[in-house]
Order: sequence, then structure tokens, then C-alpha cells
Amino acid sequence: MEALKETVDYGVIGLLLVLSVWSVAIAVERWLFYRRLDVQQFPSLQELEIALTKRLVIIGTVAANAPYIGLLGTVLGIMLTFHTMGTSGTMAVSTIMIGLSLALKATAMGLLVAIPCVVMNNVLRRRVAELIAQYKVQHGS
Repeated sequence: MEALKETVDYGVIGLLLVLSVWSVAIAVERWLFYRRLDVQQFPSLQELEIALTKRLVIIGTVAANAPYIGLLGTVLGIMLTFHTMGTSGTMAVSTIMIGLSLALKATAMGLLVAIPCVVMNNVLRRRVAELIAQYKVQHGS
């Protein structure tokens, strides 16, 4: 069961941190790309859309799945708490509460990763819509 505790502490939360850093890096790269983009350099609207939406699916996927990864960590943590209570034979309230509070940190981390990813995804998608509208105005379509 110690391996399960390490998996929750380092595996789940570590995975969420890696996904968070990855999403922020993509968001920064995309924002910088949008700032220096000249929509007139694209011969067609389809090519522009492909260039604008490149890697945005990663941010959306992290935003959608981070709470579930956190929930998985919580479930594993609760299972660990119940297993520890069952094998030790004690039903101390402090032991239960400490175990459950530590288990909930995975859900909190999942939400802390998901919420900024949703915001970044919405901001970037809005910018994509603006650039596409700009292209349509300039090209009369």
C-alpha cells in the first residue's frame, strides 16, 4: 500500500503538474504566434485555420481531463485510507480525517490545473476567431 501512496503523491500530482506546464508552454507559444501573425500571408482560409488551431486541442484535452485525473488520485487516496484503517484495526477520527484530507489534495490539484486551461483555451480560441474574421474582411469572403 505504500506504493499506492507514492503513486497518489508523486504520480498523479506530478502528472498534473507536467500537464499544467505543458499547457502553459503551448498557450504562450500560440499567443506569441498570434501576435506576430500576418493573415495576408496565407493563400486560403483553410491553411490559416490549420495554422491557428495547431496544438490548441492539447490545452482543451488537459482542461477536460485534469479533474478526472485528480479524482482518480482522490479515489486511490480514499482506498488507501480505508485499507490502512482496516489493517490497523483502529477507527480513530483523526486518522480518517487526515487520510481523507490528503486524498482530496489530488482533486484540488486537478481543478487548479483545469480552470486555467479552460481560460487559456477560451482566450486563444477567441483570438483565432478574431484572426479568421480579419482574414475574411481582407479577402472579401
